[in-house]
Amino acid sequence: MRLVRQNDENGAKWTRWGAVCRSASCGAVRRVRRVRRVRRVRRSALCRFRGVLAVLAVSALAGGCTATDTVRPASGQQPLQAPPARALDAYAAKLRAAHVARVAAARRWGLAKVPLVAPPAPDEKPEIHTRDGFEVDGQDELPPVFTTVPTKDKVVFLTIDDGAEKDPEFLRMMSDLKIPYTAFLTHYIAKDDYGYFRKMQAAGVGLNNHTLHHRYLPALSYKRQKREICGMQKIMRKEFGKRPTLFRPPYGNYNEDTLRAAKSCGIKAAPLWNEEVFVDHWEYREWDRSLHPGDIVLTHFRGRDQWHGTMTDMVRRFMKKVTAKGYAVARLEDYL
Repeated sequence: MRLVRQNDENGAKWTRWGAVCRSASCGAVRRVRRVRRVRRVRRSALCRFRGVLAVLAVSALAGGCTATDTVRPASGQQPLQAPPARALDAYAAKLRAAHVARVAAARRWGLAKVPLVAPPAPDEKPEIHTRDGFEVDGQDELPPVFTTVPTKDKVVFLTIDDGAEKDPEFLRMMSDLKIPYTAFLTHYIAKDDYGYFRKMQAAGVGLNNHTLHHRYLPALSYKRQKREICGMQKIMRKEFGKRPTLFRPPYGNYNEDTLRAAKSCGIKAAPLWNEEVFVDHWEYREWDRSLHPGDIVLTHFRGRDQWHGTMTDMVRRFMKKVTAKGYAVARLEDYL
């Protein structure tokens, strides 16, 4: 029961509100109090509404939401949003491990600098043309003869001819250092151990045609040249499972009959070379005596019987120069 204080001539006393508030002014008092209650209720509701808005705003900012985003309720366990970061970490760790392995391999094989890694093989292969001055009659219809692959990549290509020396240390070195190369085999020289070259093939080395007997081809008839080239194609298929499409004429000498015979045997290109590396020196085709992007480098399978050193000694000389000049070694077949 609510009491109010009432003043009269006899002094103040307390009585019930209903007993006092019977005059016309009491209606106005009730209306004022009702308005005040309504305002209090509205203020309370407004505060609660502002609080809800603040929470929603913070959530939107934290989640990167926009006004057009649709918020869907969670359904079961949600997928983790971090796989890309984990994948990058794994990739970085793989790169670090590969670099550490290359550093260790370089030290193990006596290289002061780690060999540079070649860029990925181009998706669009460069267009190969016969080098100026190396053409024969009807060259446009024959396999191109070239000494450099047209590319802006700072790479060179190591090619090795004949197959006389079969040094297991060479295989280990090239595998450890992950240096790509291409071999051109001559049957009468390589035939005593084709298993050695199958190990190369298993490691991704391209094996190609360097004739049956390493003859000076321009001195032979078309028929005999075809026998030299096509005969080696048959042996390559027998020993390695496929006929190659690259052919290098012995000594780098050829004529129109050579290229016509090569084409008839399934040959697509006849790469020569721009530099030759030995165990103790380099030789150059160009006047500037330097490497160029896309140069093909020649060497031979040789050992101490022909050189003052080994195949691994030759590779050290080759890699020291190539790396010092800022070049990586790429796989020739990847650019053809």
